[in-house]
Amino acid sequence: MSTSGQPQFRYTQTPSKVLHLRNLPWECTEEELIELCEPFGKIVNTKCNVGNNRNQAFVEFAEQNQAIQMVSYYASSSEPAQVRGKTVYIQYSNRHEIVNNKSPGDNPGNVLLVTIEGVEAGDVSIDVIHLVFSAFGYVHKIATFEKAAGFQALIQFTDAETASSARNALDGRSIPRYLLPEHVGSCNLRISYSAHTDLNIKFQSHRSRDYTNPYLPVNPTAIDGPVQSTVGADGKKKEPESNVLLASIENMQYAVTVDVLHTVFSAFGTVQKIAIFEKNGGTQALIQYPDVATAAVAKETLEGHCIYDGGYCKLHLSYSRHTDLNVKVYICAFELMS
Repeated sequence: MSTSGQPQFRYTQTPSKVLHLRNLPWECTEEELIELCEPFGKIVNTKCNVGNNRNQAFVEFAEQNQAIQMVSYYASSSEPAQVRGKTVYIQYSNRHEIVNNKSPGDNPGNVLLVTIEGVEAGDVSIDVIHLVFSAFGYVHKIATFEKAAGFQALIQFTDAETASSARNALDGRSIPRYLLPEHVGSCNLRISYSAHTDLNIKFQSHRSRDYTNPYLPVNPTAIDGPVQSTVGADGKKKEPESNVLLASIENMQYAVTVDVLHTVFSAFGTVQKIAIFEKNGGTQALIQYPDVATAAVAKETLEGHCIYDGGYCKLHLSYSRHTDLNVKVYICAFELMS
């Protein structure tokens, strides 16, 4: 029995060399299925992402006794079969072989699943991904994530024809070197079709974007970090510049309001927007200038500066990954009215 109270096996079915697996994570890969089942015998076929919720799969062993071994093992084990922490329910299939094993990755759709090989999360920004793929048509949404296969992205186009054009042109190609950090070598794209047709993007962040909805709120827990540092030609870390500064304020003995920050930062140029928020028990703020040059001067001058005498409300500044703040999502916010 599983911990949820559901039976993990059905004993009334006739054994088969094909097993039916349920309650899998969405977009479960063939590699994950093989990793789960291969200890019990040779896998000759799989069929992933079936069912209305794309959370079922079929696995075919070379021999029926190998499938029986897997069922018997988990039937007597105190630990259920799991994929990505989810309990997987196993039963014999009523089929004895998998036919037409055409994976969802071969069925054209409007959403592409892109694996970016040779990089880690943070090496390739969502803006770079958008730049590369929007050359083939309007990109509606992008969601990035990390899996066992590496750093991946789901990219939604208007239709399957546009997605197919992008896939045919970019599969196996590399992102141009000038768009990548200096320390990244080869960066190959491995592209297949996703089973999704419409991505559910709840927040704009450095991990996900919905380009069809400019009023979608920004996720404050995802946007308030500094941009990823790159390595310059001298081998030293080089921080990409931005027109938006991230200010961390320490030793908060006095209140720091939007008006206070506006007074401090407007000494270097027009401040367009300010947002204040709390993170990890501390106070932070995002300050937007019209251009990078103004932000750079303010950063260099104010780094380590104390707003109040006596070392109170000390500023630590870095560049944000943002270029235009959506201040509507913050409780304490300021926007220059044109």
